[in-house]
Amino acid sequence: MSESFDYIIVGAGSAGSVLASRLSADGKSTVCVLEAGPPDRSIFIHIPAGFMKTILDPKVNWLYQSESSDGTAGRRIATPRGKTLGGSSSINGNIYNRGQRMDYDTWAQLGNKGWGFADVLPYFKRSEGRVGDADETFRGRDGPLVITDPIWSHPLCDAFIAGAAGLGIPRNPDYNGAVQDGVSYAQRTIHKHRRMSTARAFLHPAMARGNLDVRTEVLASRILFEGKRAVGIRYLAGNREHEIKARREVILCGGTVNSPQLLQISGVGPGRLLGEIGVPVHHELPGVGENLRDHYAARMTARVKGIETINESSRGLRLGREIAKYFLGQPSILGLSPTVVYLFWKSDPARDTGDVQLTFTPASYKEGVQSRLDDFPGMTVASWQQRPDSLGHIRARSADPREAPAIQPNYLAAEGDRRVMLAAMKLGLALFRTPELAPYLDHIQAPAPELQSDDALMGFARERGTTCFHLMGSCRMGPDSDTSAVVDDQLRVKGLEGLRVADASVMPTMPSSNTNAPAIMIGEKAADLIAGKPPPPAVDFGPAA
Repeated sequence: MSESFDYIIVGAGSAGSVLASRLSADGKSTVCVLEAGPPDRSIFIHIPAGFMKTILDPKVNWLYQSESSDGTAGRRIATPRGKTLGGSSSINGNIYNRGQRMDYDTWAQLGNKGWGFADVLPYFKRSEGRVGDADETFRGRDGPLVITDPIWSHPLCDAFIAGAAGLGIPRNPDYNGAVQDGVSYAQRTIHKHRRMSTARAFLHPAMARGNLDVRTEVLASRILFEGKRAVGIRYLAGNREHEIKARREVILCGGTVNSPQLLQISGVGPGRLLGEIGVPVHHELPGVGENLRDHYAARMTARVKGIETINESSRGLRLGREIAKYFLGQPSILGLSPTVVYLFWKSDPARDTGDVQLTFTPASYKEGVQSRLDDFPGMTVASWQQRPDSLGHIRARSADPREAPAIQPNYLAAEGDRRVMLAAMKLGLALFRTPELAPYLDHIQAPAPELQSDDALMGFARERGTTCFHLMGSCRMGPDSDTSAVVDDQLRVKGLEGLRVADASVMPTMPSSNTNAPAIMIGEKAADLIAGKPPPPAVDFGPAA
């Protein structure tokens, strides 16, 4: 006989871990979480700089690849996704970035009631345990997710920030506060030198509850339906199939890749695609897997002189020194996120708000890939457009849940994306050449000196650009009038009962941020929606900044 629970959550990632914690908090509602990956025991998950290992580890990473496209000069690009407790929050860059007020106001303007910034800000604040100076109108102090400023600094970072200020870009003490534009050290989900994943912040404390059952290394293979109502999940544990039933709801939190794939192989999605993969149509829903977007970055590097960078500190006796400092609780490169400084600005001075993001780190990577440091002293500026218009898709290749789906972001397909990317790259190159960085700049390594024209720079972006790991939108939220939307503003899958999606896939447009913080917010709001709780009062923060 099948086991039964009040709620089944598929995926223990950024949103799923939050949702499991909040739904089980009453001590009565029974919750079962299904996670395809193993427990988050690897030491490389918990040491912040361990991302250089987990980004290549098939035990905790799906190791997907995007499809080739003109925007990537025919290349397929590594597309990591977390596969462990905490999901991508256990292998990401430890950055906390919520985006601009207009991002969420746009969601509301598209017809998604209750998703404007004043509505979602209380959910951001609920999760946050902000350490350091902050305007408490915008920031939370008491949440389980501890957000800190770096305890490590570097003269190159200070020179980069000073150089940006010299170009007219203001220093901003809190880009998650009233205004995002400006430059500063990046805020981090790192606490006491360890990664603050959603598993650490939310899931592990909740796992002591008798009403929460977390199962790892089990792969959801089908949503079970009775008519139009989702009633359970079939999953694989090794080669054996199991079924569990949901008395109230099934909630998909598998992320932007896995949630649409599970819907499609369960017969929910575009009829033509389902026919191609041999899956009977249970419910025609053409938007499943469409509207995919991602941030695409051109990472530019320079050779450094006269100062030690992370490249040298990560080798030989110097690495031994850094390891010792880390375990003594001192500032160390092992406690760093992959990018150290964040900069938000405008591709055009006439714009009211920023639309480009640049990051800086006193390290450089071979071929721009964040897993292999260069052999020489280096620094990196990465540039990207915050709200890309290029649309792609996620499409199952077969009915087998173990076969990776096709991931096609269609990077740089939209003309506006190419224009903004070019402006962002030119700003990055200008930042390399500021008087403040001049004492340390040997020469710009990539793009090469002969790549000066707009066409040459765009060619560099196509040939060397990579994902920022911010996939979203493949189960887009929208009103009833939007026939291509997958879920409504209550996160219910349209035309079905007992089934919701709560992860980054529901975002209707790209926020001007990394996607981890918004996904956590979605988990917080989903918990109230599912439990039938009234939303917290909207925040009154005065006129728009």
